[in-house]
Amino acid sequence: MGAGVSLEKLLLERGLIGEDGLQKARTYLHGKGGTLAEAVEALKLVEPVALLGIVAEFAGLEVMEAIDIDAIPAELAAAIPIQFAKKNRLIPITEQDGKVRVAFAGIEGLGAMGDLRVLFGMPVTACLAPASEILKATNSIYEMGSDRAEELLEGIAEGGLDALAQTLEEPQDLLDAADAAPVIRLVNGILFQAVKDRASDIHIEPFEREVVVRYRIDGVLYKVLTPPKMLQGPVTSRIKVMAGLDIAEKRLPQDGRIRIKIAGKDIDIRVSVLPCAFGERVVMRLLDKTSVLLRLEDLGLEDARLELFKKLLVRPHGILLVTGPTGSGKTTTLYSGLTRINSEEINIITVEDPIEYQIKGIGQIQVNPKIELTFAAGLRSILRQDPDVIMVGEIRDVETAEIAIQASLTGHLVFSTLHTNDSAGAMTRLVEMGVEPFLVSSSIIGILAQRLVRVLCPVCKEAYEPTDDELGELGLKRAELTGGVLNRPAGCSECKQTGYHGRLGIYELLLVDDKIKALVMSGADAGTIKQKAVEYGMLTLRHDGAKKAAKGVTSAEEVIRVTHEEL
Repeated sequence: MGAGVSLEKLLLERGLIGEDGLQKARTYLHGKGGTLAEAVEALKLVEPVALLGIVAEFAGLEVMEAIDIDAIPAELAAAIPIQFAKKNRLIPITEQDGKVRVAFAGIEGLGAMGDLRVLFGMPVTACLAPASEILKATNSIYEMGSDRAEELLEGIAEGGLDALAQTLEEPQDLLDAADAAPVIRLVNGILFQAVKDRASDIHIEPFEREVVVRYRIDGVLYKVLTPPKMLQGPVTSRIKVMAGLDIAEKRLPQDGRIRIKIAGKDIDIRVSVLPCAFGERVVMRLLDKTSVLLRLEDLGLEDARLELFKKLLVRPHGILLVTGPTGSGKTTTLYSGLTRINSEEINIITVEDPIEYQIKGIGQIQVNPKIELTFAAGLRSILRQDPDVIMVGEIRDVETAEIAIQASLTGHLVFSTLHTNDSAGAMTRLVEMGVEPFLVSSSIIGILAQRLVRVLCPVCKEAYEPTDDELGELGLKRAELTGGVLNRPAGCSECKQTGYHGRLGIYELLLVDDKIKALVMSGADAGTIKQKAVEYGMLTLRHDGAKKAAKGVTSAEEVIRVTHEEL
């Protein structure tokens, strides 16, 4: 109690808090307990930096304003369980002269000093650091730790797998099986490792004698784990419980959603369960809610085409389409465009399935077929909301296409996506749906076709001199190559031996001018429209990819892989 009074005096003497604030803190302590510093911090009565300084002065400790995460020895972090570190808000910093220096977010954590001496087997000294620095360091350090799904599976196998198998042989409630601690740890490990490895999807696939877990990383599936067949049921049930699905229903497909935090990242997971021959197949799509939306300049659009696309974004009316197969980054491009033009002066409303990112200042509607809220119904309602810009997640049918066209003709700018292989194919696809050619030609202002290519790992990529045949396939001349060479993947620990790290867009932007409109009106096919557009200066997907390969951004084989349909 005496210490608490001394801290009160310090806060009052420095003018950081008044009697009213102290009374609020006392009321908080009376109801929830804890220390005065915790109460002041929770009620935000004093700025965090000022409070940290006064608490450090009171406790006779130094303040470390920033923590160098890279300088923290891995063995120190490994000695402390993550739950212990987060509960006590601490992180080990250095080991020097036979002592471990530990940073605490507040003096309330100092009670763990005895436990730390036991964990490290040596004396411990303390300092204080901002809580935000402690949390960032904790998440980063333990994200790089060894809590991998394979090791968790090995942990279950060491003495625990036989026991688990024997338990599962007995009839029991599915919920009980799903809540078995080893299974929970295994599922958590699968999710944790997926986030750590930047996976966009997790596939859990049952076969006759085994279960295979694969991650989709940078658009390619990699096998990461093969749990025993006996764990298939408990793992599937655990995922169903997390997603709020019916664990007793194994005959019908089910869809659900999980929202969790992993290493400080807010992750939204869409879960799909599908009955197959050897059990239920589970696919989980991971979406990092904390990730920052990319700027248009970071997507891969360059030079004149980037400027042209920016001009299309500010047109007063018309339809701007983004086309490509599933997983080609269409939604990210549209979000980047919306973010660029988003302002208080215009009203932007979207109808999506699903809403992948919440954007401040934009009205977003989630499609729900169960209550007949389809793209067409949502779009029809949006038009009564006085919008300036409308985004329709996807044009799936003629009804949606016609409403979007009418909206564009009545003074609205409409963004949407369409599943076609190239830009010219979007025009003919709408006509094939049943939309009149004159409506297509008069409403669409531009079509952006895109693909995603993997970016070569900057650490291990290696240069080589390509053959004439390879250059011919890319449509490149040797003089266009940077340094006369192309680059290819090698594989290292930084990129997990894949040779690639991250992805970038390649684009084909078709500006619908009078010449293209005339072709659509005359009933020209997609091939003819594309041929003429190239004659007028359009850069195709293959050509854009080849330019990026020539600069050493990606490899020739990657460009050929994602643009093979042009051949």
